[in-house]
Amino acid sequence: MSTFDDRKKSFEKKFAHDEELKFKVDARKNKYIAQWVSKILGYDEEKEKFYIQSVIKADFQEAGDEDVFRKIKVDLKDHNISDDEIRKKMNELNEKAFSDFS
Repeated sequence: MSTFDDRKKSFEKKFAHDEELKFKVDARKNKYIAQWVSKILGYDEEKEKFYIQSVIKADFQEAGDEDVFRKIKVDLKDHNISDDEIRKKMNELNEKAFSDFS
């Protein structure tokens, strides 16, 4: 029975580690996205910090990236940036965030 318990504990630790990594990657991705949008909007350093927090908070509305996408789309509505360009940038920055932790 102890072999089974050891395997169970091992899987639980891996799951906890994977979830923590996913959280960190998502937070870093949201920071990068917010910095990208802040540059487009011409924000100074102080406004950028506030904007980063607003993007991170937006990500807690629902699972996945759609809540962040909607926020960014609204914020960039006057800047002629297509949905495809936003999604492409989000994917690019997600890969960058993931590579920061691997």
